[in-house]
Amino acid sequence: MTIAPIPTARLLLRPFVAGDLDALHAIQSRPDVARFLYWGPRSKDEVREALAKRLAPAPPQADGDSMVLAVVRRDTGAVIGDVLLVLTSQEHRQGEIGFVFHPDHQGQGFAQEAAREMLRFGFEQLGLHRIVGRLDARNAASARLLARLGMRAEAHFRQNEFVKGEWTDEAVYAMLAEEWRAAVTEPGPRGARGTPVDGV
Repeated sequence: MTIAPIPTARLLLRPFVAGDLDALHAIQSRPDVARFLYWGPRSKDEVREALAKRLAPAPPQADGDSMVLAVVRRDTGAVIGDVLLVLTSQEHRQGEIGFVFHPDHQGQGFAQEAAREMLRFGFEQLGLHRIVGRLDARNAASARLLARLGMRAEAHFRQNEFVKGEWTDEAVYAMLAEEWRAAVTEPGPRGARGTPVDGV
């Protein structure tokens, strides 16, 4: 079963297609995009290989399964980033979200709007109990976004990973299903169904 496109107020989250190569390369080839990720700026061939793994995604069903969707602006049709949902434990109903966006489209709430739909999918479609977001602790913009989504700062691990030749800290944010249910009833920008606020 493939994923149907997910519309939001300003975006369309859809499966990647082969024609997204140039748009994805424009994102993944940038040093500022890759700065806090596990991989460095990617060549066209490296992006082509990464794109091939993203085609025809299905809802996660087994531990380690991931679903990566292209984020498309509905007003322009441009691919501006991607969002990720991983099933980390079926037994314990645990998941993880992630996101990568082109810097030209940051600061307008697009990442928050898209990431919110990954939370919604995880909690309401997959029935997850807990969803986390993990990030390089230096990535302040992404940390602010996770907080705006209503996720709690749960942990800060000191120098727990060796990435790109240096020891790095990791921050972990999390949300429970009961917290999601409470958030969707709140009005305004802090509610999960509220108007996107300015940010990543």
